[in-house]
Amino acid sequence: MALALSAVTYLVHDYDEAIQWFTQALGFTLLEDAALGGGKRWVRVAPAQTSAGFILAKASDGAQQRAVTKAAGGRVAYFLYTDDFATEHRRMTVAGIRFREKPRHEAYGTVAVFEDLYGNGWDLIEPVKTSSP
Repeated sequence: MALALSAVTYLVHDYDEAIQWFTQALGFTLLEDAALGGGKRWVRVAPAQTSAGFILAKASDGAQQRAVTKAAGGRVAYFLYTDDFATEHRRMTVAGIRFREKPRHEAYGTVAVFEDLYGNGWDLIEPVKTSSP
């Protein structure tokens, strides 16, 4: 059996604000939202074209609360790929997502860093298309 990454934990301050941001600003799909008791929920979101996504986990103590805004220690933590950078960049900007920089062209593709609802860095990337022989 081959391994496949299914989900990554994404710490949030509030389930509903995070669901709203992921589904409305990023256009992700809410795959699951189930009460687990004690105020905990099993919430899973993912981009429409993939099954891998995030488990939204509500921070439960002071250390977790502080970690919500410090994914990857302040570096870009997440990489979101698209096959149409211009359209996604425009849609995300209209949705209120704050980009830290103007789009730039790198050897690997077109990229711009944006912030999530907690200020964590993400790359929006349209990879360079490689031609088949």
